Amino acid sequence: MAMTLENVTKIVAKECHIDNISLQLEPGTFNILLGRTLSGKTTLMRLMAGLERPSQGRILIDGQDMTRIPVRKRDVAMVYQQFINYPSMTVYKNIASPLRLAKVAGKEIDRRVREVAEVLHIDALLDRFPNELSGGQQQRTAIARALVKDTELLLLDEPLVNLDYKLREELRIEMREIFKRRKSIVIYATTEPLEALALGGNTAVLHEGHLEQFGSTIDVYQHPQSTRIAQAFSDPAMNFFNGTIDSGTLQLGNKEPMPLRHHLEELPPGSYQFGMRPSHLHLQRKSDDDIEFQTTIDLIEISGSETFIHIIHNGHTWISQQQGIHAYQMGQPIQAYVDLAQLYVFNLDGHRVASPKNDSLELT
Repeated sequence: MAMTLENVTKIVAKECHIDNISLQLEPGTFNILLGRTLSGKTTLMRLMAGLERPSQGRILIDGQDMTRIPVRKRDVAMVYQQFINYPSMTVYKNIASPLRLAKVAGKEIDRRVREVAEVLHIDALLDRFPNELSGGQQQRTAIARALVKDTELLLLDEPLVNLDYKLREELRIEMREIFKRRKSIVIYATTEPLEALALGGNTAVLHEGHLEQFGSTIDVYQHPQSTRIAQAFSDPAMNFFNGTIDSGTLQLGNKEPMPLRHHLEELPPGSYQFGMRPSHLHLQRKSDDDIEFQTTIDLIEISGSETFIHIIHNGHTWISQQQGIHAYQMGQPIQAYVDLAQLYVFNLDGHRVASPKNDSLELT
């Protein structure tokens, strides 16, 4: 089953929630909708599910127009960030409920319920009620109820957002393995770039109802088509500075012109925006190709085994992501460095001109 969105638009009270999106999704693929809150992820999923109708455009399944077909007549399952289970039913009955509605034979129901429960490690909880479960166990139950239907279209709307970090990591790994074995189209919405990178597959970046870019997750990460996508697909957001290229050199403010190297050698003369990931902005020189900036420490954030150092350069705040715990003084002058080979290049309109050739898939 292939799904095609043709110029899909959704307008609510004269406000455009989804703007002219076209997309082709193939069976057996895992697809991520990445975007900030209110970017249109949930609305687009509801349109795909048939819970809402587009104001314009069509949604086709294997070439058949499904735009006006109600959700009950579609082969679809959806999991929300707020796990929804029937409190008066056991875990077993919760998982079995869609199969019973579909009048599946009793032995087949039992086989499928126990199989999916084992995969999600809740097979020992089948006789319990939802109020006897932890949050993670309840969400596993909700996911199991969706998986047991074995639908052609499975939609997951930020299903792990309310779980603690360790549980999210565990379920991401489990779900990635589960979906590898399915022929469904799986669509997974998230606000977190790290989650998109961890899950892989394909990623569609949404912003204010617009589809900004769609492709393999690694390709979108390594080759963002605009500064907006580069910021959305970096956590913390990518840092930027302006510069000019002329006569084979890079000019930054009153610095001495630097010879172009690596992917920058192919750029024509002109003014550009240069992007650097926080993990590539160092506070010690790493190579002879490093650009040096004079900066001032503005804020220190320690998160687990990492330190996020906010620095100010010419009135702009950048973030440097450093492994380990580091102590600096607020207002302390400090040099920051970035390797020419790790710079992204965008024109002044924000469109990508060049990407690093060796940007490793670091979860930043």
